[in-house]
Amino acid sequence: MTAPTFRAIGAACVLISLSLFLLAGCGENSTAQEHAGGGMPPPEVAAVTMTRGDLPLGMEYMGQTAGSREVEVRARVGGILLRRAYVEGGPVKQGDLLFEIDPAPFQATLEQAQGRLAQAEAKLSQAKRDLARMEQLFKGDVISQKDRDDAMTSFETGTADVASAKAAVKEATINLGYTKVEAPISGLTSKEARSEGSLVVASAESSLLTTISRVDPIYVNFSIPGPETMEFRSLREKGRIHFTDGWDFQARLVMSDGRVAPSVGRINFTDTQVDTSTGVVKFRAEFPNPDGTVMPGQFVRVRLDGAALKDALLVPQGAVLTTQQGTMVWVVDDQGVVSPRPVVLGRTEGNGYLVEKGLEAGDRVISEGIIKVRPGMTVTVRGDAPAAPPQAAAPQAPAQAGEAQAAPAPKAEAAQ
Repeated sequence: MTAPTFRAIGAACVLISLSLFLLAGCGENSTAQEHAGGGMPPPEVAAVTMTRGDLPLGMEYMGQTAGSREVEVRARVGGILLRRAYVEGGPVKQGDLLFEIDPAPFQATLEQAQGRLAQAEAKLSQAKRDLARMEQLFKGDVISQKDRDDAMTSFETGTADVASAKAAVKEATINLGYTKVEAPISGLTSKEARSEGSLVVASAESSLLTTISRVDPIYVNFSIPGPETMEFRSLREKGRIHFTDGWDFQARLVMSDGRVAPSVGRINFTDTQVDTSTGVVKFRAEFPNPDGTVMPGQFVRVRLDGAALKDALLVPQGAVLTTQQGTMVWVVDDQGVVSPRPVVLGRTEGNGYLVEKGLEAGDRVISEGIIKVRPGMTVTVRGDAPAAPPQAAAPQAPAQAGEAQAAPAPKAEAAQ
């Protein structure tokens, strides 16, 4: 070979050696970086620490208002309706005149009864005088026993006739009084059902003249599902519920626009059976309504306050998973290792569930990032802090219509 050929081969060998050296260096650096990184970091989650405490029970149910007394005003005698003496929809007091029915026929009937009474009294006076004479003659053996007995019978018959005539007069007087239809209770009137000049007939549909509703106090009828009612009764019997004032709930009236009435009501009726068609138990609450601002027939919400569940444990709804094996949560130990925990849950309170079994105070439950974890995985808990006490999870009065009730959301915020 020539000298130029040897020089070309030497240069090629130098380039190949340099390339192999650089590749080896790159491989060593990559391996070093991989060991230094140690793989993917543990996933970051948020957790809450379970705490026990008294949980205020705030419950709301849809209801409808009704007058505490609702009376149908009906005509008790038939006749022509002469006039209406009240303003439709206005307030009336007990005893106020509402309607007047033509009294002329009843006045005539009364006068006839009074006339028959006068006749009966005159006959009775005559029978009394005859009996007195017969008694004297009978003592002198002038008349027989039969004559005396006949006189006694005439007197007794006259006495009965007078009593019957008096009863007829009393009945006619009552019927004449019924021609003036008075308010049986105080309250608000409704529209008249019959106009002046109409013929009303007692004991018929046409006898209805108007209705009166007493709105102070006002009633609110509402229903609670049967299972929920049974649960409350069970918790009460076990001593799990205590009331802050008295021995029952305090009722609040929430209007359709979200306003809460200032007056506090009470439950004054609880049905003793479950409605077979709807599966609910009927309740009724009574509220003061001195200004008459709440009218019968309104749809409102009844809030029951003043009760608390003793020693309750509340878990956020976002921490609960539903599987084929049941409900469960992810629990983190002190080393950050995750494990599943089956739980038995009770009623919903706000954004949380009451825990019946499976968790205790001090357990840390993952509230955010539950889809990232697997059994036995090590995680990093972000901002781990104790959960808010159950008192903070109780629903509060909404300030505006449609505003969500206060719920256990502060727990998740505390954990973040």
